[in-house]
Amino acid sequence: PRIRLDKHRVVQAAAALVNQEGVDALSLRRLAERLGIQTPSLYNHVEGLPGLRRELALLNAHNLGECFANAAIGKTGPTALVAVAQAYRAYIKEFPGLYLASLRASGTQTPVDAELQQAETRSVQVALKVMASLGLQATDAIHAVRGLRSAVHGFATLEIAGGFGIPLDCDESFRRLIAALIR
Repeated sequence: PRIRLDKHRVVQAAAALVNQEGVDALSLRRLAERLGIQTPSLYNHVEGLPGLRRELALLNAHNLGECFANAAIGKTGPTALVAVAQAYRAYIKEFPGLYLASLRASGTQTPVDAELQQAETRSVQVALKVMASLGLQATDAIHAVRGLRSAVHGFATLEIAGGFGIPLDCDESFRRLIAALIR
């Protein structure tokens, strides 16, 4: 029996594909095979491969915003920063393809995608509130958020790529990295 498709199911299947097989595996043909449909049928739900990539970026932005907000709830200062950093790392490890498929910020696209930019704003707002709880405001807070993002992104993407070959506890290395950022 055929499953009834809608945009949500198509995007979820695409996210599963990139999480399991990597970003390079994403194609309309590959996704259609996975869904058991003909490739042209996907155009009823997404605007081709660019539209599918946009939908994945939107899903990732919503998920990251929720992830950060849930991690930060009820916390301030170093405790909040550690919680958000750990949640961010866990998210990247759980959804590597979705995360890596969505790295480019919406503000760098022409024309600007207002819906995507709004979705991305949530995680930035949470991170800025965490930085405010550490006494950082305005541009200092933005620089700190960029530093945190770079550190967690770099660590987690090296980790999922098998970049840490020395048999030493990665959790301890990550803890020390975040402690250094806090200092």
